Amino acid sequence: MPVDPSSLAPLARAASSTPTSLWNDSADPDELRRSIEFGAVGATCNPVIALAAITAHPEVWVPRLRELAAAHPTWGESELGWEAVRELSIAAAAQLLPAFEKSGGRNGRLSIQTDPRLHRDADALADQAEEFSRLAPNIIVKIPATATGIAAMEEAAYRGVSINATLSFTVPQALAVGEALERALDRRAAEGMPDREFGHVVTIMGGRLDDWLKQWTTANRILVTPGVLDWAGVAALKKAHHLFVERGYRSRILSAAFRSHLHWAELVGGDLVVSPPFDWQARINENDIPVENRIDVPVADAVLTELLGLSEFHRAYDDDGMTPAEFIDFGASRNTLRQFLEADAQLDSLVRDVIIPAA
Repeated sequence: MPVDPSSLAPLARAASSTPTSLWNDSADPDELRRSIEFGAVGATCNPVIALAAITAHPEVWVPRLRELAAAHPTWGESELGWEAVRELSIAAAAQLLPAFEKSGGRNGRLSIQTDPRLHRDADALADQAEEFSRLAPNIIVKIPATATGIAAMEEAAYRGVSINATLSFTVPQALAVGEALERALDRRAAEGMPDREFGHVVTIMGGRLDDWLKQWTTANRILVTPGVLDWAGVAALKKAHHLFVERGYRSRILSAAFRSHLHWAELVGGDLVVSPPFDWQARINENDIPVENRIDVPVADAVLTELLGLSEFHRAYDDDGMTPAEFIDFGASRNTLRQFLEADAQLDSLVRDVIIPAA
């Protein structure tokens, strides 16, 4: 007997009754298993997530890292840490394989992020993306949405890699990535290369856009109506999704970097992806957040008018608010790239403590 959607918890109800896909913003195996029960059909891994997963499961990863160190005596901490990222990603990809096969490749994807230390080298990013894509059939590879990264995305997508943009916070970034992926798909078609469902997605880290605008307004001594800045990421996500649909892009917007349930609830109904951390998923269900088709409901006029009074929001919201050359210097980009690089360093440190414990 078919399940009545109204009897389901909010996330499962949305997953079963709307085009909106739920992905889990973690590759931790326990969290991913529970998220799949909520309806999740995708997940992600990066150095930040790998660090958290390894720290949460020392009984698994301490002996495994020591095994890897013994098997590869010339590898340094970074090589060992990134091998752990690969293994974590492969295991998560296996959990998602049924959803991948059921959707024909549109969902069931495990995102693995390229090494942030390669962010200045398009060729190295494209090559690593191609290597990562061979780890499992349902791998999708995250590359930063900078001028260098977008060039790498276009090349990697042309080679047949499924792409997920990261380090992406704004409408102009999303549009630049969407256009690059269209060029890659058109090049493949023109050369008679096989067509398939790549499941390309273009992330906008809405909560990190909110964070940056709060930092920017504080630094510039600008007072904003309380709560208005919490809608900035939502506004950018809604606009980017509608432009992708209008222009017929063959990739979907993905909402990440949750700061409130708005980053899920305001997007339900769209053919896009929402990727909350597991704890946000649990809280959305526990609080029975209503499942309503909100993707076509615009941000309130008064809120959007106040946001558009901020020059920094114009950079994030206008189609041509920034050129690709400016993406790397956007405040949210700099802050987040530094966090990714710091997570790499912390992962190195964790591995060092395992293989060379203090005397």
